[in-house]
Amino acid sequence: MGTVTRMKMGLLAGIAAVMIGVAPVGAQVTSDMQAIAEAAAQDADISAFYRTNGYQPIWTGDGALDKARRAALIRALTNAADHALPVGSYKVEALRAMLAKIDSRRELGRVEVEMSRVFLQYARDVQTGILTPAKIDEDIVREVPLRDRTELLQAFADAAPAAFLRSLPPQSPEYARLLKAKVLLENQQRSGGWGPEVSAGSLAPGDTGPAVIELRNRLIAMNYLRRSVSQTYDATLQKAVQQFQIDTALDADGIAGPETMKQINKQIEDRLPAVFAAIERERWINMPKGQRYVWVNLADFRTRLVENDLVVFETKSVIGKDAFHRRSPEFSDQMEYMVINPNWYVPNTIARSEYLPKMLANPGAAGYLQLIDNKGRVVSRNSVNFSKYTVKTFPYSLRQPPSSSNALGYVKFMFPNKYNIYLHDTPAKNLFLQDKRDFSWGCIRLNDPFDFAYQLLSKQEEDPVAFFQERLKSGENTRVGLKTPVPVHLVYRTAYTSAKGRMNYRNDVYGRDAKIYEALIKAGVVPGAVRS
Repeated sequence: MGTVTRMKMGLLAGIAAVMIGVAPVGAQVTSDMQAIAEAAAQDADISAFYRTNGYQPIWTGDGALDKARRAALIRALTNAADHALPVGSYKVEALRAMLAKIDSRRELGRVEVEMSRVFLQYARDVQTGILTPAKIDEDIVREVPLRDRTELLQAFADAAPAAFLRSLPPQSPEYARLLKAKVLLENQQRSGGWGPEVSAGSLAPGDTGPAVIELRNRLIAMNYLRRSVSQTYDATLQKAVQQFQIDTALDADGIAGPETMKQINKQIEDRLPAVFAAIERERWINMPKGQRYVWVNLADFRTRLVENDLVVFETKSVIGKDAFHRRSPEFSDQMEYMVINPNWYVPNTIARSEYLPKMLANPGAAGYLQLIDNKGRVVSRNSVNFSKYTVKTFPYSLRQPPSSSNALGYVKFMFPNKYNIYLHDTPAKNLFLQDKRDFSWGCIRLNDPFDFAYQLLSKQEEDPVAFFQERLKSGENTRVGLKTPVPVHLVYRTAYTSAKGRMNYRNDVYGRDAKIYEALIKAGVVPGAVRS
């Protein structure tokens, strides 16, 4: 007798006793209850739910509430493409067929449990995403806020079915706007897209001719310009080009140069993958973000401080270089403190690749770095025989004390995490002049760190500027705790919306969203799918 068979026999032998313990006093253990128990036995979460409710059906009964649950779930599954979900994976027609031909108690139990299983699959997909982030890219280390499956079933059983299903997707304004953008793009794609590409390599204010008309018509189709018959690159067209440039992180000079024209000539099928990836990403972070939080969009090279859904501070950022072991990871954490006049402890990867080879060849190299022993003491270079060591055996860590040239600048912002990622100042201010700002070893450098510090301290200090500057001018390494920790979200959005719903697009600097879109397609998501 096989192990599985013995398990089933043992389970069935114990079903009656378990059900008697759950059922009301005097209740009879019915064949319906036994059928449900048997069907649920392969799924511990579903089995726990039915054990708690006395193995009563919530889908296959004749009552009005059971009928409402069935109808609400079938409707949600049928319309799953609205949420960029894989409709085919829910096998809606097969579910309908199963419901239509229940011809035995055992079949009733099987269909009852199958309805619960499909509900849980849909609920997880629409609530927290189809994909597992770390399986898509090793640097997407975000912990998805998965819900307890048994509790989810119980909550559904206790709620109004249609309203409960509507509550499952992220309720954020961003999610709603992304879904709307998806529908608009797909509808326009079915209607012919944005029209012919602009044939000119570049255009500027004052230009006339067929290429200007092509540019005009394309911007009209993209909703940047009202209908017009103008054949001149006039002030109205220039303003439309500027808005497009703002939405695509280009220099907003109103001149349709080569890079602007390249972006304008992208087709809807070039933009939809970013929107689909953003929708899935919004599900991954379907949790309270905090009334006050830091939002670092790696793909946008920007850091924002948000309070009550309003951006109160924004600055340019430098992110990790697009290279192995240097890309900035994605995760959420809590900022607990800042350090003014920080020491920079050189990470091992940087020490071994950049500094130690030079120091072993020349003990005086990188003289601004201190040697620190395992007890945290500064060691004189004169007391060290560098010839005894290799890059791998060197026993000291490297530290740069506070200074104007410190790699962390004058302040760092700490949310302790196992990835050793934080936000900080930098003496390399020239890097912020670049459009593509991936230069760091993973940490996030800020263009305006002092202003950021003032904003953070504004909730706990009467004069945050004076408070910060006093400690800065002391030159002393000073830790300042945040009385209320601030959530930090390191995200990656190549497509996101403005408050007015206009789409913004950014380049896929790490190639992550391309991987997400490919995985969504493999999972059965169909771009442009129409409700069945």
